Amino acid sequence: MNSLTHFLKYGAFALLGLGLVTAPAHAVNITTTSDANVLVNSILGSGINISNVTYNGAAIASGTFTNGLSSGIGIDKGIILTSGNATLAPGPNTQDSATGNNGLPGDADLNSLIPGLNTFDASTLKFDFTSATGDLFFNYVFASEEYNEFANSSFNDVFGFFLDGVNIALLPGTNTPVSINNVNGGNPLGTNAQNSQFFINNDPSDGGPFFNLQYDGFTKVFTASAKGLSAGNHTLKLAIADVGDSNYDSAVFIQAGTFSSVPTKSVPEPTTMLGILAFGIFGAISSLKRKQQNNIAAKV
Repeated sequence: MNSLTHFLKYGAFALLGLGLVTAPAHAVNITTTSDANVLVNSILGSGINISNVTYNGAAIASGTFTNGLSSGIGIDKGIILTSGNATLAPGPNTQDSATGNNGLPGDADLNSLIPGLNTFDASTLKFDFTSATGDLFFNYVFASEEYNEFANSSFNDVFGFFLDGVNIALLPGTNTPVSINNVNGGNPLGTNAQNSQFFINNDPSDGGPFFNLQYDGFTKVFTASAKGLSAGNHTLKLAIADVGDSNYDSAVFIQAGTFSSVPTKSVPEPTTMLGILAFGIFGAISSLKRKQQNNIAAKV
């Protein structure tokens, strides 16, 4: 058996044994906190000054996170705001309906995004800020247990980033809010999908889980932005809540250091463990092929 054939047979196990890949990847690590200053300072970047910071919601509904890239969400660290229990976020994904019910009210601004429906268990982080450039940027991912079964229905959770009262959590280049109904893989999966190029399926009822995260689906990394702000103070409220009832958690992850007056460069796309393994095997095979070719050349 030559070395290339031997690697094809045993390469995956060798990579796992060497720690080049892990199975499963490390789950996102959550540290809950309701300290508004800790939350804001965890995402604060350059060119921004903040003041008058407040948090409203359950202490268990918000916090900081690390190991986001290992879990597949495309953001390594930052803060998490949820409509329930932030400690439910780490994978593996074991159920379709992970829920934290905090018995708290909703939010009026979020209600305005879903006319005729009511919100519950809202978590909101609000503060004033000034921008050195007159611009604002920050990166985020939205995730929910309401994927995929409640996509394209009236029963899905809501979030928003309200800059001076106007939501800036929008699909790139549009005025369309980022939501379960506007970003999904369809219900059932593959049927009547909406902007599915931005959606990542993780539902155990639809072939998953593919990532070490409890939520059944999540978006790719988006950037919220506003340009040409007037001089002086502006107000931002980051908010998320359940809709209709307090069941099925949703979350928004906001990237550390990106709340800035200048844009932060893009982050890597989520990668499944199969993709990481394949990439590692491909690289090792390529290296073995080059070595064999060099040996043949040397003998000639």
